[in-house]
Amino acid sequence: MDDIVAIALFRHGMTMENKRQAYLGWTDSPLVPGQVFPEILEDFDRIYTSDLGRCRETAKVLFPNKTAEVVPELREMSFGEWEGKTYEQLKNDVIYQKWLDEPFRISPPNGESFFAFTQRVNKGWGEITGKMIEHRVKTSALVTHGGVIRYLLTAYSPEKRDFWEWSIPYGRGYQLTWSREGLRRGERCISLREVPLMENQNGSGSNIS
Repeated sequence: MDDIVAIALFRHGMTMENKRQAYLGWTDSPLVPGQVFPEILEDFDRIYTSDLGRCRETAKVLFPNKTAEVVPELREMSFGEWEGKTYEQLKNDVIYQKWLDEPFRISPPNGESFFAFTQRVNKGWGEITGKMIEHRVKTSALVTHGGVIRYLLTAYSPEKRDFWEWSIPYGRGYQLTWSREGLRRGERCISLREVPLMENQNGSGSNIS
């Protein structure tokens, strides 16, 4: 149908800092070597990515024949002084304990508040969806971060869930579908599904080395 548009949200591949369960916001980290990404069965008209290396590298693997447009507003939230630190390193920090109880109200020291994070993401989202509407783009894929995807799913999924209820696997994606007018009005999408993938059972396929 001509009036249907779709946006897929992909999380970057696992990084070395993710592997050791450290907080990773604006600090970058290389992707874990040797991880295999499944092939995506659908084509997308436009590809957008966070400006951080882990997303740009993932975009090249997932969409090797496309050039991704960099959108800095798609960055993860900045964790400030907690960047690169783990729960074990932070668990006795009083501010960290308060943040765990109220993450939408308390901000990391020298980091980003949840409000500032969502305002930034909203700005980037508005630019992307505005281009889709103006240029009659039917499908776009965004390669971004777990926090960004959780926020967008909380805001636009047809099924209402809390921020932390969403499971966002590395290198995988959710596809949201709207009528073009519904997207223009900022409504919740009319359908949500995981992006169809071709799982590689024999170890072949897209590989980060």
